[in-house]
Amino acid sequence: MTYTTHHEKRSKYHVSKNSNGAQANGRKQAVATVADRQPLTTSVDYASHPVNEIFGANVFNRQTMRALLPKTVYKAVVRCLDHGEQLDPTMADTVANAMKDWAIARGATHFTHWFVPLHGYTAEKHDSFLVSNVDDGAVLEFSGKNLVQGEPDASSFPSGGIRSTFEARGYTGWDPSSPAFLMDSANGRTLCIPSVFCSFSGHALDVKTPLLRSLEAISKSTVRLLHAIGNKDVKRVNCTVGPEQEYFLIDEAFYHARPDIISAGRALFGARPPKGQEMEDHYWGSIRERVLAFMMDAEHELYRLGVPVKTRHNEVAPAQFEVAPVFESSNLATDHNMLLMEVFRKTAQKHGFRCLFHEKPFSGVNGSGKHNNWSLADDQGNNLLEPGDDTQENLQFLVVLSAVIRAVDKYAKLLRASIATAGNDHRLGANEAPPAIMSIYLGDALTKVVDNIISGKAGDKKVGATVKSGVSMLPDILKDDSDRNRTSPFAFTGNKFEFRAVGSSQSVAMPNTVLNTMVADSMDYLADEIEKAVKNGGDLKTAISSVLVKTLSDHKRILFNGDNYSEQWHEEASRRGLANLKNLPEALPVLVEAEAKELFSRYDVFQEDELVSRYHILLENYCKTINVESLLTSNIATTMILPAAIEYQTRLATAIVQTKSAVSGINLAHQENMLKDVSDRIARLRTAIEVLDMLRHEQRGEDHLDDEHTAEARFYQQRVIPAMNEVRTVADELELMVDDSLWPLPKFREMLYIY
Repeated sequence: MTYTTHHEKRSKYHVSKNSNGAQANGRKQAVATVADRQPLTTSVDYASHPVNEIFGANVFNRQTMRALLPKTVYKAVVRCLDHGEQLDPTMADTVANAMKDWAIARGATHFTHWFVPLHGYTAEKHDSFLVSNVDDGAVLEFSGKNLVQGEPDASSFPSGGIRSTFEARGYTGWDPSSPAFLMDSANGRTLCIPSVFCSFSGHALDVKTPLLRSLEAISKSTVRLLHAIGNKDVKRVNCTVGPEQEYFLIDEAFYHARPDIISAGRALFGARPPKGQEMEDHYWGSIRERVLAFMMDAEHELYRLGVPVKTRHNEVAPAQFEVAPVFESSNLATDHNMLLMEVFRKTAQKHGFRCLFHEKPFSGVNGSGKHNNWSLADDQGNNLLEPGDDTQENLQFLVVLSAVIRAVDKYAKLLRASIATAGNDHRLGANEAPPAIMSIYLGDALTKVVDNIISGKAGDKKVGATVKSGVSMLPDILKDDSDRNRTSPFAFTGNKFEFRAVGSSQSVAMPNTVLNTMVADSMDYLADEIEKAVKNGGDLKTAISSVLVKTLSDHKRILFNGDNYSEQWHEEASRRGLANLKNLPEALPVLVEAEAKELFSRYDVFQEDELVSRYHILLENYCKTINVESLLTSNIATTMILPAAIEYQTRLATAIVQTKSAVSGINLAHQENMLKDVSDRIARLRTAIEVLDMLRHEQRGEDHLDDEHTAEARFYQQRVIPAMNEVRTVADELELMVDDSLWPLPKFREMLYIY
């Protein structure tokens, strides 16, 4: 695909001139370039190749394996996928050879173990299938050993102190539960093998390994609980996840003119636009043709990769959008979400866009989240969070629900820590995201069921309610049991929980690892209590009822159906004893508290040093992020904003002097006030920059050891960030005063509306 504008056709390096013959600033050139864009004609043709024909075409999935593998090998792989059985190593060569032939037939020349290290982004090292053979010439090989295990250099990946820099060896290991796929590039294809990543000492250095461990833990604990309440048929339970992904699109011409967005992923400067999202006209509005072309191309690639994207729409903020998939098993959904972000970034550039996944790229309008829709399904195909027609009599649902309620209440701070990032600190608690206080929304109907259980009242059988439209020709609309609460961080939405506080840029692996583990703990707790009650002579139904009453009574404080944004809720939450960990330095230490260490160790999800390593990595990443942003803030303010403001100051002063010399006695009070206002802000800006630079050097000059990471993070949060905000405040005031032709940075009114 090619993409050009009239400006680019005229000259790739064309420089426009203003009326005075001076070179126009980069912002004006960017606006002109964007205004000249035309939608790219997509190559997608669903008439010739419907979605069902292309879906999974680039995936070594069950259908492909069934066709290419011997029956015995295929059945062994299926047992591995469905029942967690380990694949016989002797069969790996057969799988690898079939995978190689399949990939090469589709144009692949290299393979890679595709994994996500602890920096949170995908990683890959490509190896050729080519093996040099003097006698036979070039030979293409891919053995079972190549498939099952790789050996990358682990020294330059984050380890949080688990490994020293000189200790380089690490291993990638094939994860058969996530199918291999072919990733297209401009000049070929690469066979990507989803993998775990561990150190020479066996420690997990990736996000996938702990997630897989947590899935085993919650399956084992949930099966035990189901057996305890009489459901003996279930042998395995899986977590299903559907992560909704929000993102922004801006034109790449604006992107290249904003060094802050290039390096920090967000605009560190920018006055609120005259029109933001006040009209609520962007949400679910008609999708612009150029954006739709991007969406269709991205979806086409995702379909071929077997990613079941389902919905697309405009989000609340201008230039903000959302894509959501069909539910999948948690591990596969996590890999697919990472793939989705990668495909969106690449496809956006083909269409002259840049895709921003930062949680708050533009202040003054909504930020982006990644709503993690989570549920449990047994190996019989049943959703364990489906209330059924008579919810109060559905003991299995109520037991599972009670386990989740207890888990969120008992480990609320840990759940909050799982989504702590520098970007998410800008979003949590704002008027588009849940607050940092963890609570559960059940809706009125389900809350009434909980109240009835606690009080011992009988409940009414569920009767399907309808919404009347008031128009006779229109059918009645079936009404859900509960409304939706967009302010709740953890909301029940019919047959699943929506964890809305996850940040848009982060992998969903860590939030789901934490969620799975803490729910596994509650499953075991309820199983213990029920088994104990039965052992003491109670019948099963009475035992279940008594345990439900106690569990729900003990943990009802976490339930809240109201407005989570309100001050009243913050006060009420405090009275209930619910934590409000407002930022990462407050939230993250929970990861290394004794309770967290014991929990993860008991379920073999994290060894203690693995957990501590993640704590240090996340803290260090936070400090590095703020440090980069502070450097950018100082640099942009000094080299771009101050010169523009001083130039405007000079023009004002020159105009006043020249006017006074030309016309005696003229009243120039207004012009002089303008000059004074600009001059005052220039002085304030210079002072604010000096304060920020002083703080940066003060912090950078200290010798920070691992056990000082928390203090360093607090320093950045409590002192550096306020200093950055002060620089921005004054700069944004100047943006609204300085001659528009002089302002060097593309403005929000342009980036959010011109595309």
